[in-house]
Amino acid sequence: MPVCTMAQLKKRNLLIQISVQIKKGEFVKIILIIFFGMLFLKDTTAGVKTETVEYKQGNIILEGYLAYDEGLIGKRPGVIVVHDWLGISAATRKRAEQLAELGYVVLAADIYGKGIRPANAQEAQTEAMKYYKDRKLLRDRARAGLDFLSSQTMVDTARLSVIGYCFGGAGALELARSGAPLKGIVTFHGSLSTPTPDDAKNIRGKVLVLHGADDPFVKQADVTAFMDEMRKGGVDWQLVQYGGAVHSFTDMRAGSDNTKGGAYNEAADRRSWQAMKYFLMEVFQ
Repeated sequence: MPVCTMAQLKKRNLLIQISVQIKKGEFVKIILIIFFGMLFLKDTTAGVKTETVEYKQGNIILEGYLAYDEGLIGKRPGVIVVHDWLGISAATRKRAEQLAELGYVVLAADIYGKGIRPANAQEAQTEAMKYYKDRKLLRDRARAGLDFLSSQTMVDTARLSVIGYCFGGAGALELARSGAPLKGIVTFHGSLSTPTPDDAKNIRGKVLVLHGADDPFVKQADVTAFMDEMRKGGVDWQLVQYGGAVHSFTDMRAGSDNTKGGAYNEAADRRSWQAMKYFLMEVFQ
């Protein structure tokens, strides 16, 4: 079954209403339905607007990437994208734009701070470790992004979610563990472990973990511990494992050699994105 965007579903409902009124002979109602429908419905691919934005966590300036369809009218759900260990990149911005095309207001949140963009894996590891070691700081940086997104007038603050990739998966989960008002949490080949598993009881939304079954960096022992954490916390959670996929399976920059531990996998990338789309439609109902 093909995935429909929110606007497509609304258009379908509009057509159903029109057909019902035609059968009843209520032509005045038909005109009103069409008129008000045209006010609120526009093609979600009409034009995604993007902008680099600055916001703060304490005294630290953060530089995020905001994306939304300016052709839509009215409030809509907001989604935070937490970057991988390389920071906000072209890949991060692309994901934000893809989500905006689905009808969401999206912020690619900056965890590291303005101007801090690792140039290679060694620099990325050094930077990411600061936040793995200081989970409160990681939570605070992610929360700053959520608060900024919530301040946008077009965002329905009752419908917020977060997604994260690799390092960003840890950021998404830590934001959820902090008790942030999230409807949904999605991780793609994300880090699952935490020093405070009891904080799972604070998670207010549903969780979807999309994981490479052969990931050598997030081992099955970590997966098992995560599942135990979710069960003990009473969380509504799902875990999908993709056979033949290792770490970084959504990242084309990772190459195609699984023996390196991280590699792009087209099938897992495509399937995980579809799973996320269905999940967000569910939690935002």
